[in-house]
Amino acid sequence: MRKMLIILMSVLLVPLSLSWATPVGEQELDRQVREVAKTLRCAVCQSESVWESNAELARQMRQLIRERLNQGQSPEEIKAYFLSRYGDYILMEPQKSGLNWVLWVGPFALLGIGGMLLYRTLTRWVTQSASTPEEPPAMNDLQRRRLEQELRSLEK
Repeated sequence: MRKMLIILMSVLLVPLSLSWATPVGEQELDRQVREVAKTLRCAVCQSESVWESNAELARQMRQLIRERLNQGQSPEEIKAYFLSRYGDYILMEPQKSGLNWVLWVGPFALLGIGGMLLYRTLTRWVTQSASTPEEPPAMNDLQRRRLEQELRSLEK
């Protein structure tokens, strides 16, 4: 009776446990799909990758990535396919070639130029404030007489 129960349980549990297990190849395929999908932008959500998005288009794109990987295409070929259909916009990270170098280098160059201008302006201000103030020019006789006249008129 006991043997019969063990055999019955093993017959019922083995297929159940096999359905939960995923083959190693399937895990590797899932990893590749995830890596490719994280580099592509969802055309509907615009701020999320295809992997993060729940939009129907993103699901279709993930399925297409899976199918193409199953067919033996490399991740670079799949990215090139989406790039040819959607343009540079589909990439989460712009390519580092051509005019896109301005996007990569421009902010740092502007920051450097701004820092140099700020440094130059501050050093000018410091040297101007540190220099001795100039004496006002001496008054001539005409200016002195006029000043005295104004002061007398105020005293009256």
